[in-house]
Amino acid sequence: MHITGHPALPGTESTFTENVSPHGARVFSMRRWNTNDRLTISTLTGAFRAIARVAYCQSTPQSGFAVGLEFVEPTGNWVVAESHAN
Repeated sequence: MHITGHPALPGTESTFTENVSPHGARVFSMRRWNTNDRLTISTLTGAFRAIARVAYCQSTPQSGFAVGLEFVEPTGNWVVAESHAN
């Protein structure tokens, strides 16, 4: 994943996701984000791109910050497989 749009630290950050849903994602960032910041998130292949709103930003001991994102304007295909419990 790539995220861009930090208000104080310009540039693109490569990151990874922990959880994904059709409406948002939890990503890890080395940067602290503020609630309601807007950023752009995209897959490495470019198959998915979205404007997202920061819902929360929590400090984590291992990887900087866990950032909860709400997709505001998604474009492309982010494939989310549903699990079916029997």
